[in-house]
Amino acid sequence: MASNDAKGKGPFQEGLVNRTPQASMTDASKRSYRLCINDPLTDSVFRGTSNVEPSPSSTSDFWESHHTLMLVAIVLVIYLVLGTVCFYLLEPQMMGHKTNGLVDALYFCIVTMATVGYGDIVPNTVLSKIFVCIFAFTGMALVVLGLSKAADSFVKKQEDMLVNALHTDQNSRVADTNKYENYKRVKYKCLLVFIFILMLMIAGTTVLATVEKLDLIDAFYCACVTITTLGYGDKSFKTKGGRIFAVFWILASTISLAQFLAYITELFAQKAQSKLVKRVLSRKLTQSDLKEADLDKNKSVDIAEFILHKLKEMEKISEDDIAPIMEKFGNIDLDKSNSLTTSDIPQSTRAGK
Repeated sequence: MASNDAKGKGPFQEGLVNRTPQASMTDASKRSYRLCINDPLTDSVFRGTSNVEPSPSSTSDFWESHHTLMLVAIVLVIYLVLGTVCFYLLEPQMMGHKTNGLVDALYFCIVTMATVGYGDIVPNTVLSKIFVCIFAFTGMALVVLGLSKAADSFVKKQEDMLVNALHTDQNSRVADTNKYENYKRVKYKCLLVFIFILMLMIAGTTVLATVEKLDLIDAFYCACVTITTLGYGDKSFKTKGGRIFAVFWILASTISLAQFLAYITELFAQKAQSKLVKRVLSRKLTQSDLKEADLDKNKSVDIAEFILHKLKEMEKISEDDIAPIMEKFGNIDLDKSNSLTTSDIPQSTRAGK
């Protein structure tokens, strides 16, 4: 009877059908997802578990990402040091309100790199203008590189969340709790950065009002224009003490604002993703859904195909993501049984040689 039901089904369903009655009784509690019943290794891979160890590639990506960010930071420091030395030597070729040669050079580097551009110190010769152009484009390249690495880190977080979801026990209450905790954690970080920006605003306004002798409104206006990198130039730091403060304050404030916007983006992305997942899982299944989910065109949809279909609806993956994986599977599955066993691995290795 079981063999008749298994006809026309893929190996995934055969593994579910050809079980003993005892195995069927425990099926609801185990929820094992198996590619082939002959390969016991798939049980440990596809069964939901809450203590899955991180893969070596995941750990490697983590350290590689941190190594790259550290390298960017080192290059940034070298960039600022070299820029400060060069602009210190080019000081006679710069015009504007000057205080101290070294302080003015570092201040000009920070204002240029942060794209504030007050205009209180500007190049005045052909050589200095050419160097400023090179320095500005190099600084923008470093900023873009840093942002790209931050974006890579954000994408890696999303990938880790997806992997953890696939390896978590089939307990919606635990999954919802984890999602809520992650959302709350990002929300807490966003609040902390917002408070830090407010503190920077107060500090900047205070220094501009006391050291630069601006009235309170102008001081607050200059702080806002600086943090948002508008830098109109009508108000800026003119004293030596103010510029020393500005070197650290401009870097901290502009980076904090960028971080705050990144956290806001992440919060909205998580909220939108959560709504999409709920909508996809609550929607009733239709005949067209079954037809679209049937990847092997065998008139039935197994659990793996159903998961892939739902992940596509959740916009976690696309057809372009699935196609190369299917091709890789076909290359490894030499006997074309639509299932992988341990015997396929050495065969594919020998075939690759």
